[in-house]
Amino acid sequence: MASIRERARGALLGLAVGDALGAPAENLRPSEIRARWGRITGFVADNPSGTDDTEYAIFSGLLLSRHGSALAPAAVEAAWHEWIADREEGPFRGAGFSERGTLENLRRGLAAPISAQHRHAWSDGLAMRAAPYGVFAAGRPAEAARLAAIDGSVSHDGEGIYGGQAVAAGVAAAMAGAPPTAVVAAALAVVPDDSWTARSLRRAVAVAHRGERAVRSAVVIGGYPWTDLAPEAVALAFGAYAAADGDFRQAVLTAVNMGRDADTTAAVAGALAGATQGAAAIPADWAAAIGPARGSCLPAMAGHHVLEIADLLSPEHEQAEVPS
Repeated sequence: MASIRERARGALLGLAVGDALGAPAENLRPSEIRARWGRITGFVADNPSGTDDTEYAIFSGLLLSRHGSALAPAAVEAAWHEWIADREEGPFRGAGFSERGTLENLRRGLAAPISAQHRHAWSDGLAMRAAPYGVFAAGRPAEAARLAAIDGSVSHDGEGIYGGQAVAAGVAAAMAGAPPTAVVAAALAVVPDDSWTARSLRRAVAVAHRGERAVRSAVVIGGYPWTDLAPEAVALAFGAYAAADGDFRQAVLTAVNMGRDADTTAAVAGALAGATQGAAAIPADWAAAIGPARGSCLPAMAGHHVLEIADLLSPEHEQAEVPS
């Protein structure tokens, strides 16, 4: 069985690989993906790299390595100022809608949780950076969810928090060797049973055996323009992971070919499957394409590699494997 360190490396490298694979398909429909590339089976960009998903995951990993279980909202807010809000912005200008809203509020002097009061507090911006909490709290899904919620208090609310908690808890369970069914159960256990996130996740997993078209149909709200809805993106990611029964390649490619917020859904599916199988399950050519972050979104993250973050978060958590 994979060691905790290898699972940690699998989770965060898997996130970065999924992000890079999914980026060209972001906001596309499956029909548009097929028209351009047929079925995506590998990188379709000439120079693949991670997007805001990878750089914000590095941000959360560095924040967590600094504070550990003592993480508090004030520390998260201070990190947003130190590494993002009070610096020159990269070409991507701070990433998605939830990040823009958060940055504008922080720069106006608002503090958490008021800083999270913007139009996109329900986005998948926390979910995309939540995997490090699962790596840190390996085998402790409730603790992973608690820490993710603290991180999210600066930028998200409601369903946006729940989506991040589900991802963090799922990764934490996978890090301890739980099988995919138990990973899904761990994610559902930390969010309200009647939440949009939980309902979407249950629907996605229930039809996962029928493949990606069924998963997409069960989750996506037809005609809704925003693809960064946390309940949708998280459900698509878990649906892809369940459809693949935890297999890394299949999970990531299923997420990519469903389109919508494909970089985030593939990043989350990659984190779950990478934690389940370990770094060795990631195809070598995919892994080799992932270099240090370029700082395109967050200049302060430039030069940091996801494997560095995985190693920062995992050594003190070496422990016996939990039987599956």
